[in-house]
Amino acid sequence: MGNRCAVRLLYCAIFIACNLRVAAQTETASENANLLTGKAAMGDWTADAPGVRRRITVKDLPAPSSNVFAINRPGVVERPEGAQPQVPPGFKVEMYANGFRDPRYLRTAPNGDIFVADSRGANRIRVLRDTKGSGKPDVTETFTEDDLNKPFGMAFYPPGNDPQFLYVANTDGVIRFPYRNGDLKARGPAEKLSAHLSGGAGNLRSGGHWTRDIVFSPDGKKMYVSIGSRSNVSDNAAEADRARIFEFNPDGSGRKVYAWGVRNAVGIAFRPGSDELWMSTNERDEIGEDLPPDYISSVRPGGFYGWPWFYIGNHVDPRHKGKHPELADKVIVPDVLVEAHSATLSLCFYTGDQFPAEYKGDIFAAFHGSWNRKKRTGYKIVRVPFDDGKALGEYEDFVTGFVTPDGQVWGRPVGITVAKDGSLLFSEDGNGTIWRVTYGK
Repeated sequence: MGNRCAVRLLYCAIFIACNLRVAAQTETASENANLLTGKAAMGDWTADAPGVRRRITVKDLPAPSSNVFAINRPGVVERPEGAQPQVPPGFKVEMYANGFRDPRYLRTAPNGDIFVADSRGANRIRVLRDTKGSGKPDVTETFTEDDLNKPFGMAFYPPGNDPQFLYVANTDGVIRFPYRNGDLKARGPAEKLSAHLSGGAGNLRSGGHWTRDIVFSPDGKKMYVSIGSRSNVSDNAAEADRARIFEFNPDGSGRKVYAWGVRNAVGIAFRPGSDELWMSTNERDEIGEDLPPDYISSVRPGGFYGWPWFYIGNHVDPRHKGKHPELADKVIVPDVLVEAHSATLSLCFYTGDQFPAEYKGDIFAAFHGSWNRKKRTGYKIVRVPFDDGKALGEYEDFVTGFVTPDGQVWGRPVGITVAKDGSLLFSEDGNGTIWRVTYGK
């Protein structure tokens, strides 16, 4: 009798183990079915859908060519009736606020207020507050319109729950306003810091990339500011002090180059619980439909990322052939390669508790979308998964649906932040709206 029971238990154990293995294999097969690699990962928006993942590696890069005439501007249209962003199962996305001119950057204050840099044209900082817990702001105030020049990045200082200043990165320098939790209006005039920056105009032909992001080290001892190149790929004197991430003291003094050869790190952020700075970078144009990839990457102190002479490691830009061979083996390969011309902008780490546990510590990034690629790419929010603090080298579509079936664009994601309740907010500057993604409620 005892032997029979033992045999039955053994068969049960084997049965359970087999089923668990089948389930694991099925789950892996399902994940692999959603993973695009190689050339398939370099498609266009028609393959986008929540849950679709892409992994692009150095060995996948094609040879350089020319797509100088590949102009395919989005020509943004009004949001079509019934058009709705798409999110993964279990998530919900709703419009949070509208009526903005250029809502380029979002920052969550320690008390939960949402600060919006309404940038070009508007030149103002706005504050949104949800006093009723309805999931939509019922208070909207203009924090300031003073001394702003294409404001973009914002940061509260010192880090923590009791800031004394709101720092704002104008296109030509850093300013700060006295601030206390709950302020809806600036309580004093702007203080201009000594952190002068080379200003940018609205496009490359008239002065280059204009956005400047700003973030403080977790201990509050250093300030980091990103500045993009003036040109697409020039190495003339006008590029001095461009295509870099600078380190400053909080008062704007003590400038040093923290990383260089970074064509345009639009978004920068520290990984929570670490001293790792991460960036979301736009690469150069006109050497191919799929070259070079944009990227999301950790930033090595003193690191060189190639621009303008090299890209993605020691690949030579054909327009600078033979220049600076001594730098070839110093070019850092970024952590996560992104479809070329996606225009990856702001990024944030998910620090909330509302989403499933596997999202904690992952990156969310806004893709503004291509303008110089025959087949559109971008126009979405993506997730960069991490495992034990390490990026997996791939990214996953999280919010899609801003391109109509006939290829018209009605939304261009730009700013992104985690709200105090753990929801995810992102802006799009096509129609000047802000959206809110929630889970399970």
